[in-house]
Amino acid sequence: MFDPRDLQNILGSVQEQLKEMDERAKQKVIESKSGGGLINVKFNGAGELIDIDIDEELLSDKQALQILLISAINEGYKQIEDSKQDNVFEQLRNINPFKF
Repeated sequence: MFDPRDLQNILGSVQEQLKEMDERAKQKVIESKSGGGLINVKFNGAGELIDIDIDEELLSDKQALQILLISAINEGYKQIEDSKQDNVFEQLRNINPFKF
């Protein structure tokens, strides 16, 4: 028979796991490069840009700098989304609704 308390326990457990996942994501560093390493950007797993490193030879070529910077940032955001999906699928595999 269905017991609403079981569902409440499951949902509470899932919420706790999601909070833990968010905290772990903030600790993770995702790095993206473009232009053969002329641009290097770093994000935390929560999607916050935390560092940009630009090779000095790019400083005189504004157009190349813009293109490579956009490329590195977009690639970083893609990696963040991929990482979030992987984490969600991992958490879903670890959820056992019958352990309560």
